[in-house]
Amino acid sequence: MNHSDIIITSKIRPGNLFPPGYASQEEMWNAVQNRKELRDSSFVFAVRSTGIYCRPSCPARRPSRKNVVFFKEALDAEKNGYRPCLRCKPENAIPQETEIVRKLCAYMERTVDRKHTLKNLSQIAGLSPSHLQRTFKKVTGISPRQYSDALKLRQLKSSIKSGKSVRESIYSAGYGSISSLYPKSENKLGMQMSTYRNGGKGLQIHYSVACCSLGMIMAAGTGYGLCAVSLGDSEEPLLSALRHEYPNAEIRKNDDELSGWLNEIVGYLDDGRNASLSTLPLDIRMTSFQSRVWKELQKIPHGTTATYGEIADRISRPGAARAVARACASNPVALVIPCHRVVRNDGGQTGYRWGIHRKKILLEKEKFASGTVPDTENTENGF
Repeated sequence: MNHSDIIITSKIRPGNLFPPGYASQEEMWNAVQNRKELRDSSFVFAVRSTGIYCRPSCPARRPSRKNVVFFKEALDAEKNGYRPCLRCKPENAIPQETEIVRKLCAYMERTVDRKHTLKNLSQIAGLSPSHLQRTFKKVTGISPRQYSDALKLRQLKSSIKSGKSVRESIYSAGYGSISSLYPKSENKLGMQMSTYRNGGKGLQIHYSVACCSLGMIMAAGTGYGLCAVSLGDSEEPLLSALRHEYPNAEIRKNDDELSGWLNEIVGYLDDGRNASLSTLPLDIRMTSFQSRVWKELQKIPHGTTATYGEIADRISRPGAARAVARACASNPVALVIPCHRVVRNDGGQTGYRWGIHRKKILLEKEKFASGTVPDTENTENGF
């Protein structure tokens, strides 16, 4: 493979005199003179006469070579008494590991139609396969293989929606054969491939809305189960989001069809009782990772919370806290999959798809209903 379209440097290990790609300080000085932005995460240079250190790409006027010294990291320069440049802010340079992964991700996006192996990617990154695997998961929360699969699936969906045939879309997305995708397609796409290709054409979705203690709630479902449960301030935005998700489906309001499921959810919201929402049938799209996370969320006891890191550990993916957070953010069925019960490691509440104020109220209601907190007023702002 031609690697000329990507340049990734290896992590500088203690004891190395020069960053990877440099055999001498003169080569580093050449990078400074040419303001090579790609080397901003490789080293910094300091100027003795001014007491300031900069990135290689700093736009400031270049000093005399005799006044320049080099350091592997900004911290090293500061330990030697140099101050960060106010123009290029070298103290905020992207960490080396993050920069390696960022460039590798960009390369994989540009070459989504190719087969990416860990060995091949490690050669491009200049790291050993095991080191790359650890570094990639540390930065992104997922493995290079999972990232590559996600890119291919995104390409596949885009190609199908644009009108290309299923066969053409599968091969253009980098899948080696039709059989390599079809066994997983229903789990990943949530419906038959031909149905997804037509934007859900032929799919019947019924929905119903109701007022609740958190504003307005919508429940939508197919003949197999709930496909959406969302919270908001009015019906129109909720319906618009549903139509955007299923643009060619036949969507109709049907209070009678959805009354049983919706009443169960509204009853839970209004009195905070420990309803068994996890038993409601679902018909949603999910990846295997989302499936593992969402099933774990449904195991969190009523009135309690768990951190993103704890969920990652429970699914045997330590270090994947950010990936867990993304799975929570993409949850299409509020409350049934209780993503509101997941908090930061310090116990703080982070963003919630349907409003952070709703997350706060939900947690307070559940804790009170379970007897874990005293009775306090939690109906601020009219909710």
